[in-house]
Amino acid sequence: MRAGPSAVSEPGVPGFGPRIDEPAPPFTARTTQGVRALSDYRGRWLMLFAHPADFTPVCTSEFVAFARAADAFEARDCALLGLSVDSVYAHLAWMRSVRESFGVDIQFPIMEDISMTVAEAYGMIHPGASSTAAVRSVFFIDPEGVLRVMLHYPMAVGRSVVELLRVLDALQATRAGDLAAPEGWQTGQPLVKAPPQTADEMIARDRAAAESRAPVTWYFTQEDEA
Repeated sequence: MRAGPSAVSEPGVPGFGPRIDEPAPPFTARTTQGVRALSDYRGRWLMLFAHPADFTPVCTSEFVAFARAADAFEARDCALLGLSVDSVYAHLAWMRSVRESFGVDIQFPIMEDISMTVAEAYGMIHPGASSTAAVRSVFFIDPEGVLRVMLHYPMAVGRSVVELLRVLDALQATRAGDLAAPEGWQTGQPLVKAPPQTADEMIARDRAAAESRAPVTWYFTQEDEA
């Protein structure tokens, strides 16, 4: 008997996606590696990423890059999970084509979303869109199932694996909440402290800034500074 379409346990309202720092919408769906649910990834990071369609050039370039970077994500304890409205059968045929044409094996699961339930719950299908392949999206979900990052790209622009790894590194480095990653931050570079919340803290930062040779001020202080 053929399995039914993909579904989520608690679908969101069409046209309204999830919000950052709130629980990610749950889902249970067929993938190229069997049924997967959001709860299966509890305890580790998850990068859920959607693509407009199988057998398309930009998506193929992305999935080749994701497959080649799989070990880098695994080293950061982050699982990869792809998604599109195509069926599992289409995913499997595309994976075989990628292996034959590019010599790359896609080892992570790709989810089918024929009913677009997952896409709608995550706000990937825009209201009034003329195509079900409207957006290529990325969602980083933390080990507690909380959505931490949402990224949406147009169909004609591919994603950068290097940037996605940088975002993941920044999320993990700032998870405690007392530090933040400035523009272009890379692993090994100093993070910045949260701005002061009281006048006394501001005065202390002013004094530290006056004694420092670095270009800092009371509202911009790096972690290794006073």
